[in-house]
Amino acid sequence: MNTRKPLVIGIAGGSGSGKTSVTNSIYDVFKEHSVVVIEQDYYYKDQSHLLFEERLETNYDHPLAFDTELLIQHVRMLLERQQIEKPVYDYAYHTRSDKTVIIEPKDVIILEGILVLEDVELRKLMDIKLFVDTDADLRIIRRIMRDINERGRTIDSVIEQYLTVVRPMHNQFIEPTKRYADIIIPEGGHNEVAIDLMVTKIKTILETETKL
Repeated sequence: MNTRKPLVIGIAGGSGSGKTSVTNSIYDVFKEHSVVVIEQDYYYKDQSHLLFEERLETNYDHPLAFDTELLIQHVRMLLERQQIEKPVYDYAYHTRSDKTVIIEPKDVIILEGILVLEDVELRKLMDIKLFVDTDADLRIIRRIMRDINERGRTIDSVIEQYLTVVRPMHNQFIEPTKRYADIIIPEGGHNEVAIDLMVTKIKTILETETKL
């Protein structure tokens, strides 16, 4: 039985900042060992009690949109080497699906999401906290391209959502969490030097714990 305490890494940053690219870069290095990614997006609150029209008004960039209590509970379970049933969010119906994904405990747990550094109790569970810091113009361009190409949105709807919801929520809730980060990575997945340094740090921690 593996008794090593898992290493928990939090990766935050605004929408389109490149935090997923950073997450994937770290995952690719350790995937042959023991690593799991927990996306905060999977932990949007269940809204089945609301009418569909009411669900459409959900502000997904606000801390209250997330079931943070469940996320904390699941991280604690993984730290105790217990498997979890990660929820699945159905964006078509704007509520939680009745499906779940079984996640086995791993040596490295990556928590990735726009607001993973916002909650103090969640931060306490992290060994390393990263913030991916990318200029607003690059973030909105990436968001426009993603939403048009992958989600069938119009450019007008993407820009309106950005100006009325995404930008103010970023300034109010996401940007301030930068001060909690141990490491700030400019330009996301394009910053190979910062990612290499992060990978080296993780390897050092894992090798040190293995020798203990």
